[in-house]
Amino acid sequence: MERIRELLKRPLVAGILGGLVGLLVGLIWAYGISPVKWINVPPVQLGTTYQEQYLRMAIDSYQVRQDDTLALQRFQSLETAGTNILKTIENNPGSQDPNAILKFSSLVSAASAVGLTPAPAINETPAPTAPKTGSLTILVIFGAIVAFAVVGFVIIRYLYPLLRNTAGGVPTAATRERDITNQTTLTDYAAKGEEPPIAQFVTTYVLGDDLFDDSFSIDSPAGEFLGECGIGISETIGVGEPKKVQAFEVWLFDKNDIQTVTKVLMSPHAFNDVATFQRLQAKGEPFMVERGKQVILETAALQLVATVSDMEFGDSALPEDSYFDRLTLEIAVWPKPTTPA
Repeated sequence: MERIRELLKRPLVAGILGGLVGLLVGLIWAYGISPVKWINVPPVQLGTTYQEQYLRMAIDSYQVRQDDTLALQRFQSLETAGTNILKTIENNPGSQDPNAILKFSSLVSAASAVGLTPAPAINETPAPTAPKTGSLTILVIFGAIVAFAVVGFVIIRYLYPLLRNTAGGVPTAATRERDITNQTTLTDYAAKGEEPPIAQFVTTYVLGDDLFDDSFSIDSPAGEFLGECGIGISETIGVGEPKKVQAFEVWLFDKNDIQTVTKVLMSPHAFNDVATFQRLQAKGEPFMVERGKQVILETAALQLVATVSDMEFGDSALPEDSYFDRLTLEIAVWPKPTTPA
């Protein structure tokens, strides 16, 4: 939940989420709560059922008022569909007078024989074209959602990392972390005459990365999953942003062990402060961070050595050496030798 709140504080993420929510609410409002109402729709735009009802009313009207021109206008407003609908009514008169249907049909046939075209109605205002509904509406909604999803993916996948890493032309914490990690040389244990580790990583924290939490998978040379390890923020000091980190948790998970081993890397101020030391001691064995210092974590089948490659403390109104400006940690993992039965 805390991570979600942090993400929502970022304008780009909040904007994309707001746009998607706005689209969804707009579609619900436009098609569910307050849909567009069409009036004076031409008969040719109606569905088949309503076209038949319209022509039946035209037949009833012609029986009462013998207006040939108006009757033909109403029939021809159905365009090519009129002939088939009239045949349907002739074959299925229902409650209508068959004589009225026959008289209307004779009028239409006579007009067709002489090619009579009725005069347009006086003061007739062209009606708006009704939109096609059904599958087309669903297709438009689906297309809009897909389009927004694609745009959102492109922004998050490609544009957002660029903006995040170069905001205001100043390298961000993530950019600095990546640069420092890439420039850090891994220890060559083989050159030192030692057994090379099965896994070796470098991770860097830089002040400003309030969500710092790095983890790595540990696999055997054959690709078998053995466990995981990582480092994350344990405790901060002071208030405001960015967070001032005074302690990190280094952890090791072994799939063959029942518990995760954790040790706490602390700034000198945190290590020497009795209250802070006792509070963090509950999370794992505490160690004061020093450049070049190694911390060893062991489980049933794995041994992890975390080496402090580089570090620097922040300089502010807080106590001296109380929080980290940056920390680079090299992690190496070996399998523990099996004990003969």
